[in-house]
Amino acid sequence: MKSYKNIYPNLCAYENLHESWRKAARGKRKAPEVAGFEYFLTDNLIQLEEELRSQSYQPGPYRHFYLTEPKLRRISAAPFRDRVVHHALVRQIEPIFEARFSRDSYACRKGKGTHAALARCQEFARRYRYVLQADIVQFFPSVDHAILREILFHRIADDQTRWLIDQILDSGAGVLANEYDMVYFPGDDLFAANRSRGLPIGNLTSQFWANCYLNELDQFIKRHLNCPAFARYVDDLLLFSDSKQQLWAWKRALLDFLPRLRLTLHERSSTVYPVSHGIPFLGFVTYPTHRLLKRRNGIAFRRRLKAQLRRLSAGLLDYEDIAASVRGWVAHVAHGDTFGLRRALLEAQVVPRQAG
Repeated sequence: MKSYKNIYPNLCAYENLHESWRKAARGKRKAPEVAGFEYFLTDNLIQLEEELRSQSYQPGPYRHFYLTEPKLRRISAAPFRDRVVHHALVRQIEPIFEARFSRDSYACRKGKGTHAALARCQEFARRYRYVLQADIVQFFPSVDHAILREILFHRIADDQTRWLIDQILDSGAGVLANEYDMVYFPGDDLFAANRSRGLPIGNLTSQFWANCYLNELDQFIKRHLNCPAFARYVDDLLLFSDSKQQLWAWKRALLDFLPRLRLTLHERSSTVYPVSHGIPFLGFVTYPTHRLLKRRNGIAFRRRLKAQLRRLSAGLLDYEDIAASVRGWVAHVAHGDTFGLRRALLEAQVVPRQAG
């Protein structure tokens, strides 16, 4: 199996860092930290280049906060200069792994995404009678660094690139320790609790490495279970079949396989049911014939819009910021049968355009 060397010179190149800055700054250039980096852009990129080439680069501390939608999650934001490095690394190693990913892995991949996953889900719902819906317990806090390194280093034979991966991994070790409930797997001793684990939610590298890690599961589903119809978005899984017995057997196989990755399945919520009941997936409920927005997502949007209008009235937010937010939400929910819902929500909260 081919491994790759001589990655690091291109990774450190000023041109790669400049393009990585551009991608990291997209949509965030008004933020003080991003604007400050851009003000001395050339100097900052040259300094990063020198630190990477000399292997003196050290990641900075994370800033943590919580998001409550769609569920409570601890987000870890790396300093902006580190985010530039994350992009620089992923730009060089992503093609190595992308060619080996399953076509039905949809998160954080070019040409994929939420709406493609929803379309695939509906396609399979029209072709098969039953679905096994499953998800992994505390996925990002559970990712085992030793296993992830083995997966990455199997392809990456460049010692300097391995060093940078270690720097980023080590900087995030433990940031989700309080979000992880210790699980002991067969063969573990008490020292298993000291294993390095966890990927900070918010890093580009975490999103990419999640796909590398769970590609092992994708290949198991494809090659060993011979499942012809499945879709995965991060740790949410859908397997389709015309046989309920087959799907229950596949669930048992997943329960047996996942400990190899030191992961566990939500046994109670991972269940088999007819696709005609509607599949709750990625904020929508998908039926063979139509797709509805989850009720809680409409409620969350209404609350968010009300809060934005209050900030607009107080002079703390621009009209265009609200308009952009509304346009983005409308474009997203338009992928479901939501015309009546959109009209009702927006008519109830008319956004007055301010003069001037």
